[in-house]
Formats: sequence, C-alpha cells, structure tokens
Amino acid sequence: MNFSSLLLSARRASARFLECDKGNIAAIFAISLVPLLSFMGAAIDYTRANNARSSMQAALDSTALMLAKDLSDGRITTSEINAKAQTYFAALFTNTDARSVAISATYTASSSQGSTIQVNGSGAVTTEFMKVAGFPNISFNTSSTSAWGSVRMRVAMALDNTGSMAWDGKMPAMQTAAKSLIDQLSALAKTNGDIYISIVPFAKDVNVDEKSYAGDWIDWADWEAVNGNCNSPYYHSRSSCVSHGRTWTPANHNTWTGCVTDRDQNYDTMNTTPVISNSATLFPAEEYISGGRKYCKKGNHPYLQPVMPLSYDWRALKKLIDDMQPTGNTNQGIGMAWAWMTLGTGAPFNAPAKDPNYTYKDAIILLSDGLNTQNRWYNNASQIDARQKILCDNAKAAGITVYTVQVNTGGDPTSAVLQYCASTSDKFFLVTSASQTVSAFNSIGTSLSKLRVAR
Repeated sequence: MNFSSLLLSARRASARFLECDKGNIAAIFAISLVPLLSFMGAAIDYTRANNARSSMQAALDSTALMLAKDLSDGRITTSEINAKAQTYFAALFTNTDARSVAISATYTASSSQGSTIQVNGSGAVTTEFMKVAGFPNISFNTSSTSAWGSVRMRVAMALDNTGSMAWDGKMPAMQTAAKSLIDQLSALAKTNGDIYISIVPFAKDVNVDEKSYAGDWIDWADWEAVNGNCNSPYYHSRSSCVSHGRTWTPANHNTWTGCVTDRDQNYDTMNTTPVISNSATLFPAEEYISGGRKYCKKGNHPYLQPVMPLSYDWRALKKLIDDMQPTGNTNQGIGMAWAWMTLGTGAPFNAPAKDPNYTYKDAIILLSDGLNTQNRWYNNASQIDARQKILCDNAKAAGITVYTVQVNTGGDPTSAVLQYCASTSDKFFLVTSASQTVSAFNSIGTSLSKLRVAR
C-alpha cells in the first residue's frame, strides 16, 4: 500500500471518529494519527537515502583505489581517468533507489599525501512520504580519495648474514636486492625523513657496535662472568675462580666487541624499552666466538656488521650492505627482535618521533636462507621457532607489517616459521635461486608503496 492509500484510509478513520459522540479520546487519536504516520514515513525515506549514500561511498572507495592502481601501473593515462571512473562505478553501484547519479574524478599529481585521485559522487532518492510535505527528493553526495606513493614510511630490514649465505651466490644476490629496495623506496621521499630505513645484519647474535659499551641498556652479568682475570692463572671464568677462593676482576667494558644475544624470556618476544632497575629487560652483552674468532670484533674476517638505526643516508645504508660478510649460525628471532627495536622511539635507538599530521607505515623485512639452528637457550629449531612465532604475533599486533623471504637454494623444507611470521600469505616469498631475490624485494617495494583510502 502506498502513502496516498494510507492517507486516504487515515482520513476516513478520522471522519468516523469525529462523528462519534461517545467521547473525545477517539477524536484526539484521529487528529494525531496523520502526523504520526508522516513522521514514520519521513524515517523510511531518510533510511532509503542513507542506504543509497552508503552504497555510493563503498563504490567510490573501490573506484578510487582501482583508478589509482591503473594510473600508477601505467594502464591508463590522466585523460582517461573520468571515463574509467564511470565504468568502474557503474559496475559497483547497484542501489536501485538512487536517481540523478553523477560522479567525477580529479587527479592531483603531487600533494602532502603523495599522488591522489578524488572521486566525487552525488544523487537523489525520490520520496514516497515526504513529498506530501513538499519534499519530493532527498539529495546526497559523498567522495573518496585514494593516495599512493605514501612518503611516510619506516622499514627495517633484518638480513641473514650466516655462514651458509656464502653458498650459491646468495650473499651478493641479497646485497643487490636490498640496495635496489633502498633505491625504490627512497625515490618516494620528497623531503629528508619522509622515508626511514634501518639495517639489522644477524647471525646467532646481533652487533650493536662496540661504541655502545656505555649504554645503560646493556646487561653485563654474563659477559663479565667470562671476560676478566683471576688472581690465579689457572682459572679463566668467574665461577671457577671464585669457587677456588680466588678473586675475579671483570674486564673493562670498553674491551667488549659489540655482540648482544637474546633478552631474558619473555622480553625476547617483546619490544619493551629497557629499564635499568629491571635487568630482565636489558640486552645481554656477549662475545660471539666460533672457531677461535670473535665475530663482532672489528677488523676480523669474517665480521658481523653492526646494526644501522633508521636513516635516510642512502649511501651509508648501501655501504653497510656491501660490507656484509657471511658468518655464524642462524637465529632469525634476534634479527626480527632488533628490527622491531629500530622502529621504536625508546632506547636503545630512539627513533625520531612521528608527525601526527601524517599516516605512517611501519614494516619489517626478514630474510633468511635456512632454518633456525641456535639462540641463547636452544640448539633446537622447533624451540627457537616457538619463541619467534610469539615475537611475530606481538609485532603484527602492534601494527607492524611483516614480509618474510626464504632463500632456499639447497632443497630445505619450506620454513613454517617464516610463513607464519608474514602478515599475510602474499607477504611470504620462497626464493629457490639467488637470482630471484631481487624480484622478491621489488615486489615488497611495490607492496609497501601501495594505495590506501585517504578519506
């Protein structure tokens, strides 16, 4: 039944009530019935208009994203934007109540958000109830803006520097790929600081630079226990020295070569800022020694390069990558943990504060060529993997986008933990020849600069 029929029925009912002489309640009810029905009808009309506007907003969001992707990928030119917008929108907007629908698209080549496309839409819904009151239509309009090449981005690269990276050309391929990604991302920057990148070379340990020895975020307990002198030449650790009634003098901290190992559990799975009063939150100093070599001692070969905090010094970042040398065992978790630390605003790296006027993308790229073999507590891959999975869960829950790359040239099993750590299945890359590494990193770079609905 349409509104005219309802109104006619209401008028007839009112007439009958008015003729009734047995009381005035019926008459009052009849008089109030018309405005009540009008209010109900207005609510229905507004609901229809709101549904049409919501449908248009969803269609405009998708249209704006697809247009921007087509333009940035070179599939359309700027002169084709409006025509393509009409095509996309017509396929997406299915609301049957809307009339006089019109859309337009505007491209802006450069703005504070990068390149943008704004799609504006308008329409109207013909009313069924409100037209009696003189409102035959309810108009609506909305818009959506897509932006790409976002220049506010922070990316940490945790790169496997273990001994097996010396095989099958894996190390030079990784170096080429990582430097290519720096070029790809730095090209998005309009001003210094728009893009920040950090580099975390890892093996079993991470080198945080011997110059950090004065940092109050370092736990020296384990290091001092094996680095020092006993007043008897027969004892070479604090435990053996003290147990024989001798005096142990720890070495000066400035002789430490820069290695740190995994934090105490459960801080090994978190990005907690170290606190002097809580030694469990600190980073344990270590001398990473294998085969008689100290892997973090500058000048030694091989030498585990130190972490480079967030930087836009592209030349220095690429120089560090060029200097990488394969050495030691695999502990992906410590690489992942320190990559996350470089993105944090607390100690030890104190990343630059984020400008609240911008949207940021924080990402970690974790590349490894093998399965986990050793960390501070375990020599068992399954136990190390279990800790790493918790760490990855925490990082992803904090809004970090995680990309993982397995360089598998030796027929190893596909790494379940690297698959698990990736934010989504398409962010895990299985590389079966060193030459594919560059392609994987190019895909990551494209993904990082992808589109987002700005408003």
